[in-house]
Amino acid sequence: MSKNAKFFLPGPVYVRDEIKEAMKGPTIGHRSKDFSVLYEKIVKGIAEILHTDGRIYLSSSTATGLMEAAVRNVIQKSSLHLICGSFGQLWYTIAKSCGKDAVPLEVDWGKAIKPEAVRSALAEGNYDTVCITHNETSTGVMNPLKEISEVVKEFEDVALIVDAVSSMAGTEILVDEWGLDVCLASVQKAWALPPGFSIASISERAFERSKNAENKGFYFDFEMFEKYHLRSQTISTASTPHMYALSKQIDDMLAAGMESRYEKIIQMAERVREWARENFGLFADEEYLSPTVTCVKNSKNIDVTSLLNKLNDKGYVMGNGYGKLKGETFRIAHMGDLNIDDIEGLLRTIDETISEME
Repeated sequence: MSKNAKFFLPGPVYVRDEIKEAMKGPTIGHRSKDFSVLYEKIVKGIAEILHTDGRIYLSSSTATGLMEAAVRNVIQKSSLHLICGSFGQLWYTIAKSCGKDAVPLEVDWGKAIKPEAVRSALAEGNYDTVCITHNETSTGVMNPLKEISEVVKEFEDVALIVDAVSSMAGTEILVDEWGLDVCLASVQKAWALPPGFSIASISERAFERSKNAENKGFYFDFEMFEKYHLRSQTISTASTPHMYALSKQIDDMLAAGMESRYEKIIQMAERVREWARENFGLFADEEYLSPTVTCVKNSKNIDVTSLLNKLNDKGYVMGNGYGKLKGETFRIAHMGDLNIDDIEGLLRTIDETISEME
């Protein structure tokens, strides 16, 4: 693979040179004033992007760590897990591994979770938390989070915790208006940074639940996060290179305007969908297509692994089907700092490569 390969994986994604350069900032102590200034700037920017007045926590981990944190800190008795793909299943697996009374509400892969199904499940069960994957990276489905959040609000004591790993910074999320108690993401997807860092918004209800939660551990305890957050610090030594990069990315995104960023992502998505419909077909329900990743149905039964290897040799990296969909689908990401010219180049190269394989 070329060292200058363009990444169209659903994560990690392409990282532009300016972000890589920003990561070369000076080493600073995580208890220093310089660190606190950087921390405060990042937190303020993320809060603006997520439309929240609540807490923002930073973690030198992938989002899977914060998923476990949300489970340990927020779920009190029983959780309802909305599953339409592999990463919804991960929420459920994490909750079970943490000893929680987790119950799945599952639909076929490629379908979305419908608000009325959530209402019925909450009315019949005794749940205190709903766990949802906003954008299911494995299938190319975006669940109707706004509509589902309105349903959850009908049940006063039910918290809503959201995996927004492949949607945050790729589509508008209104944390406070939608009543999201935890909304978390890694930075290696729509934020377009290298992997190894994650962020989360935390509501007052989520924080208050943490105070009474048992067996939270130490590293992902919201009370510990808050203790250091009030000092504009992280619990332990943070990845300052990621923080420099995140600060740079936030500045650039806000300067360009988030609406402009979201519109660019939709433009890329529509082009990929158009190509996929003409050549293969879409795996996901047309009504709930993800803006950040398209899951293409392998209707021609091509050798997906061979295609991906040949694309790698040409400097293009994209994703096979995930889990049980490997070989049956392939995935093209269109998020972060890619643009329509990048997409056109990829699609031309895919067409050329498939012709060579025939």
